[in-house]
Amino acid sequence: MAKAPAKTVKKKTFKSKKKEKKNVPVGVVYIQATFNNTIVTITDQAGNTVAWSSSGSLGYRGSRKGTPFAAQQAALTAANKAKEVGMRTVEVRVSGPGAGRESAIRTLATVGMDVRSIRDVTPIPHNGCRPPKKRRV
Repeated sequence: MAKAPAKTVKKKTFKSKKKEKKNVPVGVVYIQATFNNTIVTITDQAGNTVAWSSSGSLGYRGSRKGTPFAAQQAALTAANKAKEVGMRTVEVRVSGPGAGRESAIRTLATVGMDVRSIRDVTPIPHNGCRPPKKRRV
Protein backbone atom coordinates (compact mmCIF):
# COMPACT_ATOMS: atom_id res chain seq x y z
CA MET A 1 0.00 0.00 0.00
CA ALA A 2 1.17 3.50 -0.84
CA LYS A 3 1.40 5.96 2.00
CA ALA A 4 -0.42 9.27 1.73
CA PRO A 5 1.92 12.25 1.40
CA ALA A 6 2.62 13.85 4.78
CA LYS A 7 1.07 17.29 5.28
CA THR A 8 3.53 20.05 5.88
CA VAL A 9 2.39 22.09 8.85
CA LYS A 10 3.73 25.61 8.89
CA LYS A 11 4.53 26.67 12.44
CA LYS A 12 3.51 30.15 13.46
CA THR A 13 6.45 32.29 14.42
CA PHE A 14 5.97 34.92 17.08
CA LYS A 15 8.18 37.94 17.27
CA SER A 16 9.08 38.07 20.92
CA LYS A 17 8.05 41.45 22.22
CA LYS A 18 10.42 42.13 25.05
CA LYS A 19 8.50 43.56 27.98
CA GLU A 20 9.92 46.94 28.84
CA LYS A 21 11.15 47.13 32.39
CA LYS A 22 9.63 50.05 34.22
CA ASN A 23 12.14 52.25 35.95
CA VAL A 24 10.73 53.94 39.04
CA PRO A 25 13.63 55.43 41.06
CA VAL A 26 11.51 57.28 43.68
CA GLY A 27 8.44 55.95 45.47
CA VAL A 28 6.21 55.99 48.53
CA VAL A 29 5.91 53.13 51.02
CA TYR A 30 2.60 52.80 52.88
CA ILE A 31 2.78 50.63 56.00
CA GLN A 32 -0.61 49.77 57.46
CA ALA A 33 0.08 48.20 60.84
CA THR A 34 -2.98 46.91 62.64
CA PHE A 35 -3.01 44.65 65.68
CA ASN A 36 -3.87 41.65 63.49
CA ASN A 37 -1.87 42.21 60.30
CA THR A 38 0.70 44.41 58.56
CA ILE A 39 0.29 45.44 54.91
CA VAL A 40 3.19 47.06 53.05
CA THR A 41 2.34 48.78 49.74
CA ILE A 42 4.98 50.45 47.59
CA THR A 43 3.78 52.95 44.98
CA ASP A 44 5.28 55.43 42.57
CA GLN A 45 4.78 59.13 43.28
CA ALA A 46 1.50 59.20 41.34
CA GLY A 47 0.08 56.50 43.64
CA ASN A 48 0.21 53.53 41.24
CA THR A 49 1.08 50.32 43.09
CA VAL A 50 4.49 48.90 42.18
CA ALA A 51 4.72 46.12 44.79
CA TRP A 52 2.91 44.99 47.91
CA SER A 53 3.05 42.32 50.56
CA SER A 54 1.39 41.46 53.84
CA SER A 55 2.05 39.13 56.74
CA GLY A 56 -1.06 37.16 55.80
CA SER A 57 0.06 36.69 52.18
CA LEU A 58 3.35 35.21 53.43
CA GLY A 59 1.48 32.39 55.13
CA TYR A 60 1.35 33.64 58.70
CA ARG A 61 -1.96 32.85 60.36
CA GLY A 62 -3.76 34.03 63.46
CA SER A 63 -1.95 36.06 66.08
CA ARG A 64 1.43 35.56 64.36
CA LYS A 65 0.39 37.97 61.59
CA GLY A 66 0.57 40.94 63.96
CA THR A 67 4.13 40.28 65.16
CA PRO A 68 7.09 42.52 64.30
CA PHE A 69 8.85 39.60 62.62
CA ALA A 70 5.94 39.02 60.23
CA ALA A 71 5.95 42.75 59.42
CA GLN A 72 9.69 42.58 58.77
CA GLN A 73 9.23 39.70 56.31
CA ALA A 74 6.39 41.53 54.55
CA ALA A 75 8.51 44.68 54.16
CA LEU A 76 11.43 42.58 52.91
CA THR A 77 9.47 40.87 50.13
CA ALA A 78 7.78 44.12 49.04
CA ALA A 79 11.11 45.99 49.01
CA ASN A 80 12.81 43.30 46.94
CA LYS A 81 9.98 43.41 44.37
CA ALA A 82 10.31 47.20 44.21
CA LYS A 83 14.10 47.03 43.82
CA GLU A 84 13.62 44.89 40.69
CA VAL A 85 11.73 47.84 39.19
CA GLY A 86 14.66 50.11 40.07
CA MET A 87 13.40 51.87 43.19
CA ARG A 88 16.11 53.37 45.37
CA THR A 89 14.62 56.31 47.27
CA VAL A 90 11.39 56.14 49.28
CA GLU A 91 9.19 58.18 51.57
CA VAL A 92 7.49 56.15 54.31
CA ARG A 93 3.93 56.75 55.52
CA VAL A 94 2.93 54.70 58.54
CA SER A 95 -0.67 54.18 59.62
CA GLY A 96 -2.10 52.26 62.55
CA PRO A 97 -1.14 51.19 66.07
CA GLY A 98 0.36 47.76 65.29
CA ALA A 99 3.55 46.15 66.55
CA GLY A 100 5.18 45.98 63.11
CA ARG A 101 5.64 49.70 62.53
CA GLU A 102 9.31 50.14 63.46
CA SER A 103 10.52 46.76 62.26
CA ALA A 104 9.05 47.33 58.79
CA ILE A 105 10.80 50.71 58.47
CA ARG A 106 14.11 49.28 59.70
CA THR A 107 13.88 46.49 57.11
CA LEU A 108 13.48 49.02 54.28
CA ALA A 109 16.71 50.69 55.38
CA THR A 110 18.63 47.39 55.67
CA VAL A 111 17.53 46.29 52.17
CA GLY A 112 19.39 49.31 50.83
CA MET A 113 16.61 51.78 50.14
CA ASP A 114 17.25 55.42 50.95
CA VAL A 115 14.47 56.41 53.40
CA ARG A 116 13.92 60.14 52.87
CA SER A 117 11.13 60.81 55.36
CA ILE A 118 8.90 58.94 57.80
CA ARG A 119 5.41 60.31 58.37
CA ASP A 120 2.64 59.04 60.65
CA VAL A 121 -0.69 59.32 58.81
CA THR A 122 -2.83 57.51 61.41
CA PRO A 123 -6.29 59.11 61.41
CA ILE A 124 -7.05 60.72 64.78
CA PRO A 125 -10.66 61.61 65.65
CA HIS A 126 -10.99 65.27 66.63
CA ASN A 127 -14.12 65.01 68.71
CA GLY A 128 -14.72 61.27 68.53
CA CYS A 129 -17.97 59.57 67.71
CA ARG A 130 -21.21 60.46 69.42
CA PRO A 131 -21.51 58.94 72.91
CA PRO A 132 -24.39 56.58 73.69
CA LYS A 133 -27.56 58.10 75.13
CA LYS A 134 -27.76 58.48 78.88
CA ARG A 135 -28.93 55.39 80.74
CA ARG A 136 -32.39 55.62 82.34
CA VAL A 137 -32.97 53.31 85.30
